[in-house]
Amino acid sequence: MSISIYRLTVPMFQRGLASLKTYLDKAEAYAKEKNIDPAILVSARLAPDMLPLAGQYQRASDSAKFTLARLTATDAPKFDDNETTIEQLRERLAKTEAYLASFSSEALEGAESRQITLPGKSGAVLPGDEYVASFALPNFYFHVATAHAILRNQGAPIGKRDYLG
Repeated sequence: MSISIYRLTVPMFQRGLASLKTYLDKAEAYAKEKNIDPAILVSARLAPDMLPLAGQYQRASDSAKFTLARLTATDAPKFDDNETTIEQLRERLAKTEAYLASFSSEALEGAESRQITLPGKSGAVLPGDEYVASFALPNFYFHVATAHAILRNQGAPIGKRDYLG
């Protein structure tokens, strides 16, 4: 029995975005409790050459929306990647959620065999199902997990249950 591309994408992305929203709630409460400027958390990084928390949110959002756009040969909404506050990150997540909600399972029928060109230098071409399994989902979850790690590193009280939803 096969699993539909819709089921492997839209609900998975929605679940990850829900975890990211939980992180923002907990980060905001933590900042208030510890009297920390929330901007410190939004700009925090795990390493100097890694994106900050805001960048992890932006890439998770982009991963979700561009995956669906590629699978349906449509254009994804463009966001400016200029979020600097928790509220702005919430707004970005809300816009991404609205975009995801606009897709029906019918819109993704046949997407498993659509040829998808990987972004970046490689230009490799994969069928939709391989693209989702080997690139899109791992990329999305990398950014969700990295956002989690950044906030834990900053002392925010988030844990595995928050990641799993």
